[in-house]
Order: sequence, then C-alpha cells, then structure tokens
Amino acid sequence: MLVLTRRANQSIMIGHDVVITVLEIRGDQVRLGIRAPRSVEVHREEVFLEVTRSTRPSPDADAHGPPDADSPHPPGEG
Repeated sequence: MLVLTRRANQSIMIGHDVVITVLEIRGDQVRLGIRAPRSVEVHREEVFLEVTRSTRPSPDADAHGPPDADSPHPPGEG
C-alpha cells in the first residue's frame, strides 16, 4: 500500500486521468473530490463490496458452470 500525506486543496494523480483532491479535513473525517472519466467507476468500498456481492451468482447456482465449449462430449457425457 502506498501511503501519502496531503493537506487540504492538495491532490493525488492516479494514471493520467484520475485526480483525487483533499477538499476538507474536519476532525477525523476527510472530504475527497474525485475527478475521473465517466468510464471509470468510483464507489465507496462498502458500496463496491455490496454491489459485487449482489451481482455474484449464489453458491446454489449451477455449481458446474457452463458446458466446456472445447469438450468433444455433450454436457454430462465427459
């Protein structure tokens, strides 16, 4: 993990097109502004984890996955 120190109104660049700016520090809270292309999804970690959990198939879903396209045998015969 890279650890950086920034003050209010200072920024961090990620790649060429994502900028994270410290907007305000108040007590133990830090307000960040994130400028990124629309093609880059930006979520709080807890939201991201919830979204990935809800879009992941349940363990009861087809445990064997889709048939192997390279298999010379039909599903169940190989």
